[in-house]
Amino acid sequence: MTDLPYRPNVGAVLFNPAGLVFVARRAPHPGRDTAAGAWQFPQGGLDKHEDPRTAVLRELAEEIGTDRAEIIGEIPDWLTYDLPVHLIGVAWKGKYRGQTQKWFALRFWGDDADIRLDADDHPEFDIWRWMPLAETPLLAVDFKRPIYDRVAAEFARFATTPA
Repeated sequence: MTDLPYRPNVGAVLFNPAGLVFVARRAPHPGRDTAAGAWQFPQGGLDKHEDPRTAVLRELAEEIGTDRAEIIGEIPDWLTYDLPVHLIGVAWKGKYRGQTQKWFALRFWGDDADIRLDADDHPEFDIWRWMPLAETPLLAVDFKRPIYDRVAAEFARFATTPA
């Protein structure tokens, strides 16, 4: 397992004008994904030579059908997690041991109707909701919980209604 690299990834914590954050439930993808039913923030792989700030807006458009957002913060460090042993060789076709992630806070300036989980032919998520940031670590799968704890702590300052 230690010989495998980490998959470069970006994560998006999308705040609505009321200071709540977007979370969505992973849709089932037989043979492709082992995290169906897990709630999470939008996140996705970084293309080769892609700027993380560009990637996070692309991932929003791909996963939730909108990029009506602006970056308002980022965690300076790359946060890394390892997959549980039983997922090595299953997730990402066995190419990675986990992910290294650059996390961004974004302010959503659209309407709820702008969020389209069906914008992609193979939707990542099947339902979504707004919720308080402080509660999101409780939704995270165990091996991602330390990442969600850090993200919630770092971005707590954005969990208020903007002026």
